[in-house]
Amino acid sequence: MIAEHADKRARKVHASAPAGVAYALMADAPNWPLYFSSIIHVEQLEFDGVRERLLTWTLLDDQIKAWTSQRRLDPVARRMEFWQEIAAPPFRTAGGVLSAHPDGPHDSELELRYDYSVGADSPADLEWAQRATETHARAQLADLKAFAERWTRLDELVLSFEDTVHIKGPAELVYDFLYRAGDWPDLVPHVQQVDLTESVPGVQHLTMRTLTEYGTHTTSSVRICFPHAERIVYKQTAPLPLIEAHTGEWSVVPDERGVTVTAQHNVVLSEEQIAGELGEQATLADARRHVREALGRNSRVLLAHAKTHAESAVRML
Repeated sequence: MIAEHADKRARKVHASAPAGVAYALMADAPNWPLYFSSIIHVEQLEFDGVRERLLTWTLLDDQIKAWTSQRRLDPVARRMEFWQEIAAPPFRTAGGVLSAHPDGPHDSELELRYDYSVGADSPADLEWAQRATETHARAQLADLKAFAERWTRLDELVLSFEDTVHIKGPAELVYDFLYRAGDWPDLVPHVQQVDLTESVPGVQHLTMRTLTEYGTHTTSSVRICFPHAERIVYKQTAPLPLIEAHTGEWSVVPDERGVTVTAQHNVVLSEEQIAGELGEQATLADARRHVREALGRNSRVLLAHAKTHAESAVRML
């Protein structure tokens, strides 16, 4: 038996940003993990300009849920309709509509509606679904509003870069080093402690304490592992100072001489923390340089140890 829960309430919020800006953020699914605090990762499976299929990992009420969804984009109406192909339990069905309505030339009204159904045989599941959906909806609107209202400075706030190294060794050994982050305290000098759990295969929760020239920092991440593609993507749920949002990817690409390993970072800087972390005279440009060097340095150290790990193992064979 299914209890249909038609959520006809329109959750709305005003944004001091043009509707076109808000819609552009809504349409940019691959970058949602930077825009929305609850979204961990998005894989774009298909896209023809109007209809899109996405595989999304989301943090709902402290649980990681993954689902494949479709959405229909309407840039003229600035409207996005979405529905899950197979809903993540306890949902039987799930979908909705997200819209950005103009409210003058420089403002907009953001509106989100959800429709879902849950099995009637479990009141606890229905209560959880109502709570998780309400919390998720409010957070999504708040995140979209906050990001859209900084649209004139996004080019300065968003930082993307990568570091690469070539390794004369098999991809399997390199991927294994990156995957087994729980071993890093014994292998990587600046990693002091790691707490890693993987209750669902391929989904890791990682808390790591590292030592840098600026002191000891603890970060928490969710990592999605793709062993067949030799990729690990992640989002920090508790990032370093100066960083509001941080996503990244480790990728291992074979070639005729070994593999090329890339550490990619995508960051949204936190303007509010700049003065406290770098001094009253520090600028956004200073923060960009600082974060680029700090994250790049840590990545290069891990890449160097991955290289040593793989090439040493090859020499021993």
